[in-house]
Amino acid sequence: MLKIGAAIVVLVSASLIGIQLGKRYSDRVKELRALLHSLQMLETEIVYGATPLSLAFEKISVRVTHSIGNLYKRASELLQTKAGESTQIVWQTALEQTWSLTALRKEEKEILKNLGYVMGNSDREDQKKHLQLTVFHLRGLEEEAKEEQLKYEKMYKNLGFLGGLLIVILMM
Repeated sequence: MLKIGAAIVVLVSASLIGIQLGKRYSDRVKELRALLHSLQMLETEIVYGATPLSLAFEKISVRVTHSIGNLYKRASELLQTKAGESTQIVWQTALEQTWSLTALRKEEKEILKNLGYVMGNSDREDQKKHLQLTVFHLRGLEEEAKEEQLKYEKMYKNLGFLGGLLIVILMM
């Protein structure tokens, strides 16, 4: 009876580990979509609304998912408290402080860092072009992330279950 209970615990635990590892791939796709949506909102706020960046960041932070919203919320807070700091430094600081909360990878971080170089330092049309270029690059990464999700998410889930099953067989 004790062996059966231990076997169930091992199987469930290994399956949950597999599910968690696979979830990282679907989370990345969701966060990339939210990031793309947030950049389009930012473009609208800058180009058509002529909204100051700190206010635009604040508005966006409440309209996108939690992990991406944290980036904009932190950038808004830093812009308001660090008077005299360049937007580039504030944006990069916000990226560094909130990046660990996301499922995004280094490639996305580099693209967003590069966006920080022009944000707030050029006219609206130039910022619009850079935002559109950033969206273009992130769309390519989103396609790659979707392919990875299809390829690896199910594999990790199955590996978790099968690994647990192997351990249970070896225990018996």
